[in-house]
Amino acid sequence: MTTLLRLDNVTTYYGEIRILEGVSLEVGEGEVVCLLGGNASGKSTTLKTALGLVRPRSGSVQLEGEDVTDRPTAYRIKRGMAIVPENRRLFAPMTVAENLEMGAHLREDDDIDETRERVHSLFPRLYERRFQLAGTLSGGEQQMLAMGRALMARPKVLLMDEPSMGLSPIMVDKIFEVVGDIHARGTTVLLVEQNASRALQLANRGYVMESGEITMSGPAKALLDDPKVRAAYLGE
Repeated sequence: MTTLLRLDNVTTYYGEIRILEGVSLEVGEGEVVCLLGGNASGKSTTLKTALGLVRPRSGSVQLEGEDVTDRPTAYRIKRGMAIVPENRRLFAPMTVAENLEMGAHLREDDDIDETRERVHSLFPRLYERRFQLAGTLSGGEQQMLAMGRALMARPKVLLMDEPSMGLSPIMVDKIFEVVGDIHARGTTVLLVEQNASRALQLANRGYVMESGEITMSGPAKALLDDPKVRAAYLGE
């Protein structure tokens, strides 16, 4: 299996505060890999480090075998990464259609219309709301738009940060259904998700992070059955 994304012994600081310590993980082509952990455990910082929004103090980030540690975020997006950020981070004063266009602004190919049609097939509501301002959408619709915007970059590996946060149970079901559909269509996914049970049911493999360090890893089913994981993240 080809490794698309690898973090190797990454240590990341915010100022003088250490957030990640010696983090190593990898995501293989065609996988869904989930990253579990409590609040302030370093999960979002891991995604930001992978995308280049935060530079590690030591260690490396590799994308398809290329060391991109010192490369800017725009370069990594062009090379095949995209993120669905926590809290969506939409361009609220812009329309749904304009937000989707922003997702493709680094692309230089001629297949953007085809990708837009794919996004509309995944999220018909976005087509219905295409002229509506993003800031006026419901929470579920905003999450659909954040996912659609990331897919407009046509990523090889999609980073997702808490996509089900704050959504109704019905919308959570929809989001996980779409993540499964995205994966089935060939996109590799690194998923940070508070709903550990749903994430592990969907994923191939998982990592558990505590205080900025990876403390457990393995096949998703093994983690789902692990008593420590069940006690810490499944309330059992």
